[in-house]
Amino acid sequence: MHLSSFKRSPVAFVIYGLIALSGLGLWATLSNAADSAKPGAAAPKPALTVTTTQAKSAVLATVLAANGSVAAWQDALVGSEANGLRIKELHVNVGDWVQKGQLLATLDAQSVEADVALAQAALQEAKAMAAEAQANAERARAVQGTGALSAQQISQYLTQELTAQARVASAKAQLDAQQLRLRHTRVVAPDSGIISLRTASVGAVVGAGTEMFRLIRQARLEWRAEVTANEITRINKNTLAEVTAPDGSRWKGRVRLVAPTVDAQTRNGLVYVDLPSAAKGLHNVLKPGMFARGELHMGSSSALMVVQSAVVLRDGFSYVYSVGADQRVSQRKVQTGRMQGDKIEVVSGVNDKDTLVATGAGFLSDGDLVRVVQAKAQ
Repeated sequence: MHLSSFKRSPVAFVIYGLIALSGLGLWATLSNAADSAKPGAAAPKPALTVTTTQAKSAVLATVLAANGSVAAWQDALVGSEANGLRIKELHVNVGDWVQKGQLLATLDAQSVEADVALAQAALQEAKAMAAEAQANAERARAVQGTGALSAQQISQYLTQELTAQARVASAKAQLDAQQLRLRHTRVVAPDSGIISLRTASVGAVVGAGTEMFRLIRQARLEWRAEVTANEITRINKNTLAEVTAPDGSRWKGRVRLVAPTVDAQTRNGLVYVDLPSAAKGLHNVLKPGMFARGELHMGSSSALMVVQSAVVLRDGFSYVYSVGADQRVSQRKVQTGRMQGDKIEVVSGVNDKDTLVATGAGFLSDGDLVRVVQAKAQ
């Protein structure tokens, strides 16, 4: 094939076109590189326009959140001290408020009253015999030394007097025991409070020590908060607490006792918080056995705070972006703490001199170039 025919073929035109385009592309690349190297070339475009902020010191209340159960301060078990007596009448029911010494139940006292009568008769008999023995002893003492009575007879009269006095004392003790049994037929409240349980029924025969009622002493409730082993060492007696009832109402109390031990399985300890028993409506919203959330107010401490928008959560960790003098951002891992309004505490990772990205931090990556503007201008 001749060269002239090759030049006139379509393939030749395509080859010439490709060579020309390659040359133009190389020329454009070299030209751009030369222009960028010149002074006054266009700066790189920022990835995002942002506003900045700085961490500031503040005083925050130290609040420890906890969960726990509501319980009675103390339960009083009220039972029968008499044995084998039938319940004649019940005077209170579950939920009733009672006062100390108030009658709760009455037992059938007929057999006890009969025993009291027998003991009274025995006491009267013993007193009569003691009076006779005393008279004989006085006469013996009067003739003692005259020889009218032998020493043996005098000793016998004196001994009879002492024996009669002992019998009187014994009969009196038996009467006191029977009268005590009679008093035990009246079951009374050992303290003021609320009846939380009644197991007694009219007509039932109860034995000594049988539980008939259960009483919340002085109507006092407490919140038993569970806290970790690290937190329990920071809590002291009389620490202010606030308990949230299931209906949302909040009740203030104070720590009465911090448990001296920690559960070996859960590693949690109990903090006993006294609730205001005199508060109106408390027993309507909080009852023993309920679950409740609350807070323990541990005082206040200083903290370094930043706006929450400056903190980005990624892969389970918290980060902030600090802006350098070259307007590029660097990613920093931080540890966060307490929150107050729209701000959050930064425990570590920054200081109050660092300039941080306040808005748009969630769209940035480490090393990005940003344009900083004032918040009002944005």
